[in-house]
Amino acid sequence: MKYIRQLSVILFISLIGEIMRLFIPLPIPGSIYGLLLMLIGLSTKLIPLEAVEETSTFLIEIMPVMFIPAAVGLLESWDSLRPILIPFLVINLFSTVAVMVLTGKVTQFFMSKQKKEKKS
Repeated sequence: MKYIRQLSVILFISLIGEIMRLFIPLPIPGSIYGLLLMLIGLSTKLIPLEAVEETSTFLIEIMPVMFIPAAVGLLESWDSLRPILIPFLVINLFSTVAVMVLTGKVTQFFMSKQKKEKKS
């Protein structure tokens, strides 16, 4: 029952994100709005971590399985991708490295901020 309640919280936040996408005229997916709402809710403690912890850990553990349909879609599109393979790989490599660096920097920022808060 605990997992159903936690999944319901996650899905409800995702639903609110999708509703926001309908009303906000920006080209941002509803899932991003949902993630931002979840971040704000967890940061401000409006949503206690215990309300989503076990289910979110499970979802993160099975995340690689979620990429299988995308990989199959790429295999199905091989004829279209072949002529642009080199630019496709370069762009993917650059964007992956950029995301990794940015994620690392943001994580370092928040970790140093958290250490400063604990000291004071």
